[in-house]
Amino acid sequence: MQRPLLFTPFRLRGVTAPNRAVVSPMVQYRAVGGQVNDYHIVHLGKFALGKFGIVFTENCAVEPRGRVTQGDLGLWDDGQIEGHRRLTRFLKQEGALSATQITHSGRKGSTPRSFDKPGQLGPEGAGWQRWQVVGPSELPAGDGYATPRQLSEAEIQDIVRKFGEAARRADAAGYDVIEIHGAHGYLLAQFLSPVSNKRNDQYGGDRAGRMRFPLAVARAVRTGWPEHKPMFIRVSAVDGAGGWDVEDSVAYAKELKVLGVDVVDTSSGGLTGLSTALPIKRTLGFQVPFAAAIKRGACIPTMAVGLILDGPQAEAILQAGDADLIAIGRQALYDPFWALHAAQELGCDSSFEMWTPEYGWWLDKRKNNLPDRKTAGSVS
Repeated sequence: MQRPLLFTPFRLRGVTAPNRAVVSPMVQYRAVGGQVNDYHIVHLGKFALGKFGIVFTENCAVEPRGRVTQGDLGLWDDGQIEGHRRLTRFLKQEGALSATQITHSGRKGSTPRSFDKPGQLGPEGAGWQRWQVVGPSELPAGDGYATPRQLSEAEIQDIVRKFGEAARRADAAGYDVIEIHGAHGYLLAQFLSPVSNKRNDQYGGDRAGRMRFPLAVARAVRTGWPEHKPMFIRVSAVDGAGGWDVEDSVAYAKELKVLGVDVVDTSSGGLTGLSTALPIKRTLGFQVPFAAAIKRGACIPTMAVGLILDGPQAEAILQAGDADLIAIGRQALYDPFWALHAAQELGCDSSFEMWTPEYGWWLDKRKNNLPDRKTAGSVS
């Protein structure tokens, strides 16, 4: 039987992911001062034990005002490197590629956590304080969001530099993969869309002008990131507000490819409000067509995300050529062993050989003592 594509290695520059299953970046709000702590080691470490090929951290801000909340991770200071190094050591020890995402929230910063009660700003007693947010223009992201201060050209160039410095720190921390967060209405996406970017200087106007800052960031990150390590970028293929569409994303991806971007992580929406996906009915794999369009239109590898729930569904996406990698987010929170269960669903690990041996030999032994059960996972 031919091995499923989901469980074939995927080479990216000088590194190889052992399979195509990826843990998507997901915010956790548990950092203090942007630092990795024990929570992050345990949270992300379990996905490496679950044998995902690539494990991403949540987004890491390139400067303090670039955080979404004060509980976000950061890579704005050399003092944060050692905490990240602890994390990458464990992920790689378990066979996963370690990956991080760098970001600037722009006008969507200084916000409560998603689950905070109305009027609450972070955990009780933490002393969280709001800060002045910035953006391409003085337009808030929606009701309840602060009005940003418009960035000067000098400040834009300084943020470009900070992205490059964050890439250098990510390398020093031992990450194998870096991703620029350019989606979901954060700063890069704010510059791309004419809905949020009303500038009349070199960073606004037509599509070329609006792409100037995000492309400068990609160039700076590629310069600060080793040639043998891959660089991803997350995009909202459609901004959800009528200002940026798939055709724009294809043109953007072509420019990014020239600058050394290796994979486009394809999402949608999020320019206004809390949503991080296009406000449409969310059917299974509802964002896969965006990944397919960019992959074919720009001739660049893509990563698909969005209600991909099991191995057969993921395998069908890969077999159709609609994407090269499969990113799993909330489903990985529900099932940290998603990749291993997918391997069993696809018939390529009936004896628990892909599991870490400390788990696998126990589970295989239990399987052999369950004559009336087809899988050990069906009982406690």
